Amino acid sequence: MINSTTATDRTSQLAAAAALSPKTPRPPAPRSDQLSTENAAYLRTALERQPEIRPEVVERAKSLAADPNYPSAETLRRVGQIILNSPDLTEDQS
Repeated sequence: MINSTTATDRTSQLAAAAALSPKTPRPPAPRSDQLSTENAAYLRTALERQPEIRPEVVERAKSLAADPNYPSAETLRRVGQIILNSPDLTEDQS
């Protein structure tokens, strides 16, 4: 039975719209979970090749610590604003 409130031309409009719309490929079927430790082993090996103390990084840290303008006032202001805008997690949110 056809309801009297059903538009009779709706089917033809949908068919026309479907014909004009670009065909989107179906997403691939979900794959099962996989774990590969190959990259982790590579990263661990690369890390082991790095010296424990890197002198160039220590020198950069020393120069930044000695700079009275580091961090800049703007950076400090932005970090402070982020802290002020963050929720207080010690308060009950329920």
